Formats: sequence, C-alpha cells, structure tokens
Amino acid sequence: MSKVKCSHCHLEFDESAMIKDGDEFFCCNGCQGVYHLLKDDGLDSFYNKLGNKTIAPPIENDNDTSKFDLESFEKRFIRTTEDGFKQVDLIIEGIHCAACVWLNEKILYKTDGIIEANINFTNYKAKIVWDETKVKLSEIIDKIRSIGYNAYPYDATKSDEKAIKTKREYFIKMMVAVFASMNIMMLGVAKYTGFFTGMDEEVKRLVHFGEFILTTPVLFYSGWIFFKGAYYGLKNRIINMDFLVATGATLTYIYSIYILFGGIGESYFDSVTMIITFVLVGKYLEVLGKKGAIDTLDKIKSQLPNEATIIIDGTKKIVSLEEVKIGNTIELKGGEKAGIDGEVTSGSANFDESSISGESIPVYKTKGDTVFSGTVNTDNTIRYIATKDYANSTLNSIVTMIEDSLSSKPKIEEAANELSKYFSVAILLLALITFFSWYFYGGDLFYETNANRFEKAFIVMISVIVIACPCALALATPIASLVGISWLAAKGLLFKEAKFLETMAKADTLVVDKTGTITKGEFSVIYSSLPKEQKEINLLYSLVDSSTHPVSQAVKKYLENNIKELSHYNLENIENVEAKGLKADYKGQSLLGGNSALLKEFDITTDIKPTMTQFLFALNNKVVASFELEDELKDDAEHVISLLQDKGIEVIMLTGDNEQVASKIASKAGINNFVSHINPIGKSNFIKKLKDEGKTIVMAGDGINDALALSNSDIAIAMGNGADISIAVSDVVILNNSLKGLLDSFNISKRTYYFIKQNLALSLIYNAITVPLAMLGYVIPLVAALSMSLSSLLVVGNSMRIKK
Repeated sequence: MSKVKCSHCHLEFDESAMIKDGDEFFCCNGCQGVYHLLKDDGLDSFYNKLGNKTIAPPIENDNDTSKFDLESFEKRFIRTTEDGFKQVDLIIEGIHCAACVWLNEKILYKTDGIIEANINFTNYKAKIVWDETKVKLSEIIDKIRSIGYNAYPYDATKSDEKAIKTKREYFIKMMVAVFASMNIMMLGVAKYTGFFTGMDEEVKRLVHFGEFILTTPVLFYSGWIFFKGAYYGLKNRIINMDFLVATGATLTYIYSIYILFGGIGESYFDSVTMIITFVLVGKYLEVLGKKGAIDTLDKIKSQLPNEATIIIDGTKKIVSLEEVKIGNTIELKGGEKAGIDGEVTSGSANFDESSISGESIPVYKTKGDTVFSGTVNTDNTIRYIATKDYANSTLNSIVTMIEDSLSSKPKIEEAANELSKYFSVAILLLALITFFSWYFYGGDLFYETNANRFEKAFIVMISVIVIACPCALALATPIASLVGISWLAAKGLLFKEAKFLETMAKADTLVVDKTGTITKGEFSVIYSSLPKEQKEINLLYSLVDSSTHPVSQAVKKYLENNIKELSHYNLENIENVEAKGLKADYKGQSLLGGNSALLKEFDITTDIKPTMTQFLFALNNKVVASFELEDELKDDAEHVISLLQDKGIEVIMLTGDNEQVASKIASKAGINNFVSHINPIGKSNFIKKLKDEGKTIVMAGDGINDALALSNSDIAIAMGNGADISIAVSDVVILNNSLKGLLDSFNISKRTYYFIKQNLALSLIYNAITVPLAMLGYVIPLVAALSMSLSSLLVVGNSMRIKK
C-alpha cells in the first residue's frame, strides 16, 4: 500500500488510512479542519513557510486512538529499549495533585503488558515502557482517558503550548473566583455590620441571596476541577485532596442554602468562595513556581536548532532534524548550531562547546574530528557525516536523560506518597469525630439550641477538612528534586535518576580511578630505550597503534615525533590483557607491550625497575624497548579531595599501575588509602567488600576497565571524556571532566536532600499544628482555606532556596 503525506502535518500514512478531500489527504479530522480554516482565512501561505518540516497533528482531541499504533507515528515518538520493549514519553493532561499521579500510575501498572510507568508531578511527563505483544499504545491511552485524563505523545513545542493553555485556564478560573470573592466581601461587611447594629430579616435574606448568586459560578465553574478530580478519585477508591476541597466547599454551600431558605443561623457563602479562591490562587502560584524551576531545562532544549542542511546528490536541502539519517552529509555554516552528531569530512573550524562541556575556549575541528550536537561553529563552513540520528544525538540525549531522571522517585518520596494516600482518609475521620464531639460535648454549647450546636459543630468540621493539606506533603520531594536536578544540569552534571540524589547525599566513601579521573590522562614519554632495528620499531608502532589506551597512544605519538619513517604492519590475534597491556602475532613472531606484570605473566624477566608508569616491548620473549611515562595530576585534584575529606567522605584510589607510581600520585593528591596492581575484577571485588562492610559507595572512573566496578557501586560516576561503556553503566555523567564537578555533585545532592527533609518537616509540622487548632474551633473555614494554600506555597518557595 502506497504512503502519502497529510496535507497539514506532513506525516506519512498508508493511503487507505487517510481522509481524501478533493486532491488533498488528511490523517485526521483535526488536520482537515485546521487546513480549511487557514485556507478560508487566506493563511495557507503557512504551508510554504513550513516547507518539508512535519508538525504534530491535533490528535489529542481525536477520539480515534488507532493512529498511535501506525508505523509512521512509531518512528517519530516511540523508542525500543535494550530488552526489546517499547518506550514512549506521554504528557498526561488533567493532573493537578500528587494523588492524580498515583492514580494514573496505579491504573497503568494494573494493565497487563505495562512494564514501567513513572510520572513526573512537576511537568506531567510520563515515561511508559510496555510489551507490544500484550498491549498497544492506543489501548494504554484509552486506559488513561477512561479515568478522566488525556494523554498524548510528548512534543517539546506542544508541551509548552499546553502549559501556557493550562496556566491561562487556571488564571481565568482564578479571576472569576477573585471577582466574586471581592464582591462577597463587600456584602459581608454589610452583613456583619448588621449583626452588631441590627438588620431586618428581609434585608438579611437579600444579602444572603446576593452571596448565593456570586458563589454559585465560583463553586461550579472555578471549582469544577476539584469535583472532577474527586469523582475520578472515588471511582478508583481514592480519597484525594480534591475530595477534601470539594467536600468542604459543597457541604458549606448546601448548609448556606438551607439558611437562605429559612434555616436558623448564619450563611457561609463567603467561606465557599474563599475556599475555592485561595486554593486556586495557591495552585496558580504553584504552576508559576514549577515553571521557574524548569527554566534550566527549557534553556538546554533551546540550544538545538529545528532543522539542518543536508547534501543529496550535490543538492542542498533543508530538513527537520528528525529527517536526518545516519550517513547523511550535513553542511554547517559559521555561526550555526549543530543539531546532529557527526564526523568532519571537509573543511575546518573552531567550535564553541560550552553547552556540552562548560568550557568556553573554542575547540578546533578538522577532518576526522567529532562534531557534537548543540555546539556552535564559530567561523568557517564545514561538512560532516551524521554518525547519530536526532533521537540519539548528544544534546537531545542529555535533555532526555534529565527529563527521565525526574520521572524516578527517591525512596523518601515513595514513603511520603504512601503516607499521603492515607492522609485524606484520616482527616475525614478526624473531621467526623470533631463534628460529633462538638455537637454532643461542646461545653457551654450544650445549653444552646440544637441549631446553634449543629452550626458550630458543622463549621468546625469544615475547617478541619479544609485546613489539612496532603498536597504540601506530596509536593515536598518532587519540587525540590526538580530544582536540584536542574541546578546540576546547568553545571554539566547529569543525574540519570532523581533517586540518586538521595543515595549520593548519604554516601560516605568515594572510590576513584587514577588515570583520567584524578590525573589528566595525557601521558608523555620522559625516558625511552628504542629498538636498534627499524623493523622492530615498526612492529612496536603497529602494536601501540592498535590500542586506544592513553599509555599506548603516548608511545605512538612519541614514535611519530621522533622517527622519520614508520611503516604499519598488519598484526594478527591482537588481544588486550586487562590492566597489563596487549599482545599480538606477526608472521610467527610474538609481540608483547605493557607493564612488568604482563611480562611476568609470560615468564619474561627484566632488570628495569619501575619508578613511574612504564611501557615495555618484548619481541619473541625478549625485551627490546622500554619507556617511562608521566601523567600529571589534575589542577584541582588536591583541593577537591581535601574538601571532600573535610566533609567526612573517605577517598580511596584504585589503579592497575605499580605501587611506586600509585604512591606518588596518591601523595600529591592527598589520598591516604590506595590500591595498586589491581585489575578490573579486583576493583569490582574491592567495591563489593566495602559494601559488605555497610558503606555507601560512590565510584568515579572513565575507562572500559572501570565498567565492572562502576556497575557494582551504589553510585557510578563517569567522567565526560570516558569510554562509551563506562558512561552507559554510570548513574551520573560529569560532562566537563572536572573533579570540581564531582565536588558539586556531592554538595548539591546533600543540599537538595536536606531541603527535601526540610520540606517534609514543614508540611508535617503544619498539619500537626493546624489540624488540632481547627478541631478545637480556633480556625474558621476562610482562614483554613488560606492556610491550606500557603502551606503548599511554603514548600514551593522553600525549594526555590536550594540554589541560593
């Protein structure tokens, strides 16, 4: 079946699935409607400006979710995990409290085929992993819609538009409530003045009626979101914050109507409007606070362009980044940002890589060098071949990693969420106990009329319901985590999951690799004894050229700088010997290159005593060359390690190098505990031993030989210039390769975790003080609603202090 492009969004679908309208094809009614709307208004020039770029169709308003299962849709939004499952990022519309998050996650986990479902309360982004043999994406979205929420694939542009739309809706509802509240306050002045000076019952009834007219739209329009949330919560057997707000406001409204139509007592329409108004104002300010916290992520996202210039058969074509394929030739002019990673094929230029590494000094790139997405070409036009697609490009991967990190939950947040699940039920029980206590045992109230006793008991009960704030408890961790993760990202420190903030804050031991972690990893040969024959030199050159290890590369560079003519031989059976060196064969001759431990393994003796990093070359079991190399300590190593030790963190250095070299570097860095002559398995076993002793281990490394040990540590940190495999198994990536980043990771994690605990303490203390006060009758509903909103804002505002 042939595929055609939608005339509006330009996404490709099978022709049989399209809506044919004259000569045009549309993927859905939404695209068809927008197309004709633009055409009727004379705005169809939009499509000329759009060019070949695609845009997301307005599918969120389309009841037909089958389009989510189409191949073209999958290519754009869905990824395949290492385990072969499907993964998608969704925006869930309609979430406005932690209970909403819990409800959606609970429903999703109960769906057969769902492997993982994590929702970030701060930006409503859900990371969902599922088995496509058991459930389809369309069925997942239908499931979410069935409980009153809407879901659609995450798109940065659409997400921003939705955030603006949500903020606008909150603002309109809030302003309606504020307008009504101000007018009710004016009527309230007259009513309470009349309470002391005397007011005719007919006039009083008219005042009550005016309050009723103003209160009704506030409750049923501005407060509709609370009724909706309460309904879907009850439908799924959950008592949430929405239920508390809706119950308190509705009961007060009903009681006030009873007074309006002849009941004895005072109406509380003003309390109804204030409950809704204060909570809405709090929610609106909460939305603004969250927006401020994610500005850092928005800044990182904005560093990627929307399109790229590719060369096809000698012709230039501007396409969206999603359309660039691996192997395409991309032209990048001076002043332009690279949107895709690649390798330079022609031309040379300086690149500003500060967005990736934080380093402000331009980096010179020429043929064979790597171009990273998000970096800026500062001078000449170059061409390069794309080595990654958009989804896997460096900057997009960084953004995805940061956003995914916010979907995970620290243990302390899981505990808080578990507590908040039962919190609302407990408050309702306390409210009922309060009502009956005041009604039957209200002290002096016992001598008043039944109506007076009921009114007093009822209003105190409403105050208890309204003043309790599970929202503050649920907000305590995610908002602080968001601020902390964003701050770390701004410093080039990528935490793959937010839960690592808590683990790192509790860590007491730091294990570091030597080469490339606390040293620069840039070896230089300071002594050499070269072979006498040119052929032996060429064999040595061929051997070191086959390895990417810093020592081998340093020897290779030394040979290139000091030997005029070098020949490259095709060696056979090249093999790395972990933490020792490498071996190979050439026409029946055996070649060995590495440290003394390697030679000892093959029973080769030498009189050369290691005083520093050493590279020995043996041909047919005879040492014919030796090199001594030096690797300098990083400039900030001694200072950073000293500060970490002052914080009570034990620092241990592991290295495969000899004891003399290890001792020298450790002494310079101020490290008292180190282990030398240790291979990758030994490093891993050392980490396991420390963990068995009850220590929480953070390990930092950058090489392939560190991967196993990194994977066994509690927190694995990869330096940004490290091997791909060490970055893959790491929990934290330090992009700028600086040890200061290691110090910042500890400091910010500890500070963020401190504020998380502080937020939880604030919310618990608030409820511990205000709920008993309300039960004792010292708080009226109006003040209860105000304090409820302020408690959430207190948590948000306190979290903003993390960066100060």
